[in-house]
Amino acid sequence: MCSPGEAPPGPAPAGDLPPEWETDDERMAFLFSAFKQSREVNSTEWDSKMAFWVGLVLARGRRRGAVRTCLRELQNGFERRGSVPLGLGTVLRELLRRGKLQRESDFMASVDSSWISWGVGVFILKPLKWTLSSVLGDSKIPEEEEVLIYVELLQEKAEEVYRLYQSSALSSHPVVALSELRSLCAGLCPDERTFYLLLLQLQKEKRVTILEQNGEKIVKFARGLHAKVSPMNDVDIGVYQLMQSEQLLSQKVESLSQEAEKCKEDARSACRAGKKQLALRCLKAKRRTERRIEELHSKLDAVQGILDRIYASQTDQMVFNAYQAGVGALKLSMRDVTVERAENLVDQIQELCDTQDEVAQTLAGVGINGLEMDSEELEQELDSLLQDSSKDSLDLPPVPQRVLSAPISDAELEAELEQLSVSAGDVAQKTPSASSEPKTALGLNL
Repeated sequence: MCSPGEAPPGPAPAGDLPPEWETDDERMAFLFSAFKQSREVNSTEWDSKMAFWVGLVLARGRRRGAVRTCLRELQNGFERRGSVPLGLGTVLRELLRRGKLQRESDFMASVDSSWISWGVGVFILKPLKWTLSSVLGDSKIPEEEEVLIYVELLQEKAEEVYRLYQSSALSSHPVVALSELRSLCAGLCPDERTFYLLLLQLQKEKRVTILEQNGEKIVKFARGLHAKVSPMNDVDIGVYQLMQSEQLLSQKVESLSQEAEKCKEDARSACRAGKKQLALRCLKAKRRTERRIEELHSKLDAVQGILDRIYASQTDQMVFNAYQAGVGALKLSMRDVTVERAENLVDQIQELCDTQDEVAQTLAGVGINGLEMDSEELEQELDSLLQDSSKDSLDLPPVPQRVLSAPISDAELEAELEQLSVSAGDVAQKTPSASSEPKTALGLNL
C-alpha cells in the first residue's frame, strides 16, 4: 500500500459509501470541493464537511482491516465519476492533529527498533524531509506516497497478535523465533510490513522485546496480559537454544525413522526378488539407523529433561515471589499490631462493657415523676386477681378415669358378629315352642 511499485486499491464498493453518494449530486459537489482557507468564514459548512470525510476515512480503514493508508490510496478509493475529493489533504491534517492518524516515519522513529533493517530509508530520509518541512513552515498537504497509520486500529491488531500468541503452543516459553511468529500471524497480517508495525506497537507498549542472535531474530513476550516484558538475558537465550535443539533432534529422529522404514521395505523387496546380499545390506543399514535413532532419543530425553527442570524452576521462582510478596504484605498489615496492644484493647473493651452495664442498671432503678411503687403492694394486688379468677371458674364434669381400650381388630369384629348371628338363630327356634304352651294349657282347660 502506497509503496513504490505497489498498485493502489481501486474505488470503494458501493456498500462502503453513504446513500447520497450516487443520488445527491448537489451535496456531493459541495463535499468534493476544497475547504475554505479559514474555518471562520463558515464554520457550519466547514464542520459538516469535515465530519463527513473524517467518518468516511476512519470507517474505510476499519472495514478494510489495513493499518496503513495514504493520500493517493484515499483519492483512489473515493473517486466519483472521474473526480476526487479536493479537501482530503485538509482532512488528513486534521486527523493527524487529533491523533487518529500518525505518520509511519514518526511512529517508527518513536520506537527503539534498530533491528528492522528494511526501515532504514523510512527512519532517516522521510523524518528528515518532514523535519525540514516543519522548520521552514511549509504547510502544504502531505505527499501522496507518505504512509499514514490508523492509530487505534494498529493498537487493536497488536492486541490480537498478543492474544493469538498467548493461545498458541508457542506460549509454553516466552522466547520464540521471529519466523515462527510470522507464520502464526499470517492470517492476521496481510504483509510483512504490517507485521513489523504490529511488533513495533507491542514493543512500544513494553510487551515484547526483540534481539538478534547468531543472525536470527528472536522475540520475547511478557507473561500475562498486563505485564511488562523484562530484558532478554542469558537464561532466555539458553532456553531458546535448547528449544531449537529439541526441535532439530525431533526432526532428525523423524527423518531417520522414515529412513529405517524405507530400508525395511527395500529388504523385503530384495527378498522377494531373490537378492539375498542386497537384502542383508538393507537390514544392516536399518540396524545402523535404528542405533542412531536410539542415540538421538537419549539426547532428546536429556534436552527435554533440562527444559522440564527449567520450567519447574521458573514455576518455583514464581511461587517464591508470590510467597515473598505475601509475607511482605502480611508484615505491613501487622506492623502496628502486637500481643500487648491486643490485650490492652480487650481489657478496655471489657471495662467499657462493665461501665455500660452499671449505667443501665442505675438508669433502670430511677423512678420518673414519682411513679415508683412498692413491690409488696404489687404482689398483694396479683394475689387478689388470682383469687377472683378462681371464683369465676366454670363447674366442669370430672375427667373420666377409665382407661380406653385398645382398638378392636377386624378378626375380633367378625367373631363377635358370628356369635350374634348364632344367638339370633337360637332365639328364633325357641319362639314357636313357647307360643304352643299356652295353646295346650287352653286345651286342657277346655
